[in-house]
Amino acid sequence: MGRGMIIDCHCHAGKGDGLTQPADTAAPLDKYLERARDAGIDRTVIFATFSDGYVHANRQVARIVAHNPDRLIGFAFIHALADKGRVEPMVREAVGKLGLVGIKVHRHDARISREICAAARRYGLPILYDVMGEVSVAEILAEEYPDVAFIIPHLGSFADDWRAQTALIDHLVRHPNIFTDTAGVRRFDILEQAVKRAGARKILFGTDGPWLHPMVEIAKIYALNLSPTDQAAVLGGNLMRLIGRQRGASRCVAFRQAAAASFAAQVSD
Repeated sequence: MGRGMIIDCHCHAGKGDGLTQPADTAAPLDKYLERARDAGIDRTVIFATFSDGYVHANRQVARIVAHNPDRLIGFAFIHALADKGRVEPMVREAVGKLGLVGIKVHRHDARISREICAAARRYGLPILYDVMGEVSVAEILAEEYPDVAFIIPHLGSFADDWRAQTALIDHLVRHPNIFTDTAGVRRFDILEQAVKRAGARKILFGTDGPWLHPMVEIAKIYALNLSPTDQAAVLGGNLMRLIGRQRGASRCVAFRQAAAASFAAQVSD
């Protein structure tokens, strides 16, 4: 039996329109993909850099996926305010035309909305929502949308807020639909505690590429000394299970590849 597919669930790609920081300017993948290959990563979930609205940014992500469909998986980025009133058609396009299989939301733009959660529920998509330390929202999301999977990245705080990260563990334990990723988590003892208390099935491997080095990020997973089954779950199995809610996991990947190929053909005409 093989080691299982290794999937980075958290990477930005493409150009933004802010020009104030790397996260809203550009996220080139060339170096990242080389480093990811060296780290043994098979697939990577990508989504846009920050934008004032994500209709065109999501199409850009789909084009990037279409040019490398064997290694990339796309999520649609949604801005709760700038995209207000058009979320459902955006998600419909993302799933039906662009081959994207999840939703990314960031508190930097705005707090998540019912409109986004309802679209995720309708299309069976997981939401990766960076709460920027506001982990208490997990309680509300879990209760209001128990049939939607929410991935709260960075164990709740990229800013290394240990209070928020520790508090998120309680939500991971109590709510079946709350998950986290390991991207940028620096306090290893808290990550270890999260796995011990919530279980490996609630943790997804992520890097926050292309800016963080995938070899460094994946080393944390190996340092957890998980059983082979749990390690395989964290490194890719959990992500496949969540995107597989849309359809069977293998069918979901096949659908994405077919949609990406179709989109690539359209944009090249």
